[in-house]
Amino acid sequence: QVQLVESGGGLVQAGGSLRLSCAASGRTFRLYAMAWFRQAPGKERDFVAAISWSTGNTYYADSVKGRFTISRDNAKNTVYLQMNSLKPEDTAVYYCAARGGYSVSYYYPHDYDYWGQGSQVTVSS
Repeated sequence: QVQLVESGGGLVQAGGSLRLSCAASGRTFRLYAMAWFRQAPGKERDFVAAISWSTGNTYYADSVKGRFTISRDNAKNTVYLQMNSLKPEDTAVYYCAARGGYSVSYYYPHDYDYWGQGSQVTVSS
């Protein structure tokens, strides 16, 4: 099992920045990829960004390319999401996710085995 604990959400004005962190514990040697998803009220959980744990390759949703950056610290078993130029439409609960094995896809909730508790990000206009 892998446990994920998120931190760093909050309230920010449009154009501002926030950084989310997600610390993994437990059987972290099994990590293959980690990702961030977000879910706004009444909407589905959407892919934001993902990173391969071994290669560091990154993947982004079109809506956040150029504004968000996903990164990892292997020694700390932690993944980060740096969010810049935030917009009101970025308001959502952000979830950290981890996968313990190979998959061809990084983009769907069913590609991941473990989930964090969620962190609220609110962007005011």
